[in-house]
Amino acid sequence: MDSLAALRLQIEWGADEALDESPVGRLAVRAQAAAAETGTPAPPETFVLTPARAPLPVPPRLGMPLAMPLAMHMPMPMPMAMPAQQAQAVAAAAQTRAELRAALEAFTGCGLSATATNLVFDDGQADSGLMLVGEGPGAEEDRTGRPFVGASGQLLDRMLASVGLDRTKLLITNLIPWRPPGNRNPTDAEISICLPFLLRHIALVQPRYLVLLGAISTQAVLATKGGISRQRGRWIQAEIAGLDAPVATLPMLHPAYLLRNPTAKAQAWTDMVSLRRRLDSDAK
Repeated sequence: MDSLAALRLQIEWGADEALDESPVGRLAVRAQAAAAETGTPAPPETFVLTPARAPLPVPPRLGMPLAMPLAMHMPMPMPMAMPAQQAQAVAAAAQTRAELRAALEAFTGCGLSATATNLVFDDGQADSGLMLVGEGPGAEEDRTGRPFVGASGQLLDRMLASVGLDRTKLLITNLIPWRPPGNRNPTDAEISICLPFLLRHIALVQPRYLVLLGAISTQAVLATKGGISRQRGRWIQAEIAGLDAPVATLPMLHPAYLLRNPTAKAQAWTDMVSLRRRLDSDAK
């Protein structure tokens, strides 16, 4: 019964003939068979036999157990944590702004750190209660290591001064702390890596008011896909891990956008007035 079952299994696998240990001259066999039928002698073999080839592997039937290579029996190494997960753990461990900056300086999980000249962390007064978040540093910011010091930063200074605010008396930072090459927009992967550091930065500062400059920082912090044109000028109570309470958040157009589109400065002025009124009303 076992032999019969083995034969059936071989047939199911596609075996339709048995192979000898040594090669067989099929032409010679046919010639000998023809000679036996006609009674004439078979011609001598004039061809050279080639070594028999190993039979092609037959695909197994579904459900049949396979013999795995030894390497497959060995335990597989655990995959390394993704850079965004590493960033989350590193950022969460920082207990002060100084520790967070040191963690960013030592962090190698974002490729931008290798191409940038300087880390651009923050600038201004951390305990002012007002925190501005841009998108990423440009060439001048990369050179100096300070946010918003180029052309868009100079425009931002004038915007703040127009409503009686001084950049040295508030805190300014960016979502991306390293300049992307060529001032390109950061990729989704780069944003996901840098976002935990920004959120931890906000949690450590505990601002009463948060201004998000531009679409990229607004979408990242508020976890939204909406365009900045629809979100700007509307106060939002943003819940951020580590904050004692939701923070009053105002999305605004980025100064770099205003340089390219001067006609939008009227909207920016409206938003700056809204910020000034909110600060004044809460101060009463």
